[in-house]
Amino acid sequence: MVTSHHEASHRIFEKYPELLAPVFRVLGVPMPAGEPEPLTSDVTEVKPIERRVDTVLRVRSPGGGSGRLIVAIEAQGAKDPDKPVSWAYYLSYLKSKYRCPALLLVVSSNKSTADWAKGPFELGTEAHPALTVHPLVMGPGNTPEIVDPEEIAQDPVMAVFSAITHARSEVIEDILDPLARVLGAEDSEAHAYLIELVECGLADFQAAKEIWEEKIMAVRSYFPGRGTIIERTLQEGEAKGRAEGRAKSVLGVLEMRDVSVPPEVQERVMGCTDLGVLDRWFTRAFSVVGAEELFEGES
Repeated sequence: MVTSHHEASHRIFEKYPELLAPVFRVLGVPMPAGEPEPLTSDVTEVKPIERRVDTVLRVRSPGGGSGRLIVAIEAQGAKDPDKPVSWAYYLSYLKSKYRCPALLLVVSSNKSTADWAKGPFELGTEAHPALTVHPLVMGPGNTPEIVDPEEIAQDPVMAVFSAITHARSEVIEDILDPLARVLGAEDSEAHAYLIELVECGLADFQAAKEIWEEKIMAVRSYFPGRGTIIERTLQEGEAKGRAEGRAKSVLGVLEMRDVSVPPEVQERVMGCTDLGVLDRWFTRAFSVVGAEELFEGES
């Protein structure tokens, strides 16, 4: 099933192809010289069977020559016995299409799934495995827990990938606290996007999500109009404050005019968050005889 965490786990490579280099270093796999670039993830053939890799990157030869390496990236949330067959197809298709070596990188925040994904998976018979799929895997077991603010500042993309991959970790707060401080310290478009990416990557893990919201809100640095947790929370708080202030004004006018306010009226006024309705009640408060008249003509 496609989840927010699944999307963030592989789209971080699509948005930041340079993440491939530090990941390959962690895996101990040499990467050809050149800049990685995103490719289409559609590997559908003419026959009507849709097949789609999560993310596909190509490392081009220096100077813009032909590709030197194709990397298919799959985010895997759980063990799936059907996946190795799909992975074999992806690698064969990409190798055939781009005429250069192809590797599969699986990323997972679930340690048992990451261990399973390492394979190798043999296709064929037990006596004669015609094809073997041996993925590269990044999971909680080999993804570094990046907690040093200086290291985060030097490579914030890898730090975000670390946080997403360790979403289930018991020490996730130790990872998120310095990450929030570094990303929130700079009002830049790049950091704003990374903050949203962390939000997306932790969306399926309530404990980690709540920690992130608390940490990043403490920094209170955001780009307006992006709909991030910071902006949403601040806007909701501001709207709630304005509504509460207007509700108190309505009751204040009634009190000033010595109009008795039953508890149910007070509760309804203070519970209203619609500024338009509260403005209407505020105007009526100057003329009503009984507090209940505030609500005349309203359901």
